[in-house]
Amino acid sequence: MFKTTDTLTSSMAALVMVSAFALTTPIAQAQTETPVDNSALASPAFREHKRTFGLVYTLPKDVNDRLAVATGGLLREKLLNAKLEDEAQRFNIPHVTVLHIHNADPETPQKMLKALPKLPGVLNVTLKNFYTTEAAKGAGHPWWLDLGIVKSGEGFDAMMAFNTAATVALTPLRDGPLPRVTGPVYAVMSEAGKELVRTVGVSGLNVVKDGKTLAAHNPHNTLVYSMAKFTPEIKATFDQTAKEFNQILPDGIPATFKTVSIVELGFAGNVLREIYRISLEDGSVTDIATGKMAAIN
Repeated sequence: MFKTTDTLTSSMAALVMVSAFALTTPIAQAQTETPVDNSALASPAFREHKRTFGLVYTLPKDVNDRLAVATGGLLREKLLNAKLEDEAQRFNIPHVTVLHIHNADPETPQKMLKALPKLPGVLNVTLKNFYTTEAAKGAGHPWWLDLGIVKSGEGFDAMMAFNTAATVALTPLRDGPLPRVTGPVYAVMSEAGKELVRTVGVSGLNVVKDGKTLAAHNPHNTLVYSMAKFTPEIKATFDQTAKEFNQILPDGIPATFKTVSIVELGFAGNVLREIYRISLEDGSVTDIATGKMAAIN
């Protein structure tokens, strides 16, 4: 799931690999570029959400099982105690996002499949460090409770490089900015964040500008999606929740991603359905609705 965080990743190893990948990897171009309309950025209200599609790594079953046992019951209790009933019930397929794009065209997933860049191979990473994050500081909402990824190692570097390539290949398919980064969020973003929203539809993506890689991507798994106001009281409650979860899982959870999926998402970035699952081992594609193998071309 993408957030409008303006924090730039500082890992030099990741930057080197991202730059090399972006310069040397052949990237499939979108079959038809969608006309991009940024006019919603002038409005004080959120853009109407129609359909958002994305490319994500769904969490492996063993990771989901550990998270459920270690934090699931506690998190639900804390949400209900805070009267965040919607958040406690909101559906989501747990995942780590590559990127999201908004486009009402139902053929967008097929176009994304055809435009995929070279796959990164199997990724070994560690999920570690729970924290809260606001869409943009002072925006009020949306906000999330996230579980980060350790920003070192070959798996992380490959994940960052793939984000750079996927940004070039897939963001031309958007019809405009993600609704959740418009209105009150866009209004209070930094200039760097606003530029990313205008040029790739959301901040938090790796881009190459003037020959240099701007590595803004912050891969993570989200446990809470909320449109409630991020009041000081809510922030304090879930900052404390994050602290407690970090005490429960101080070493994090190792994860191996063997697939990447094209999915459909809700306004806040929660995954509602999986459409295509692509193997990172051999590139084969499964149509999730039919269970059959699908051809890219």
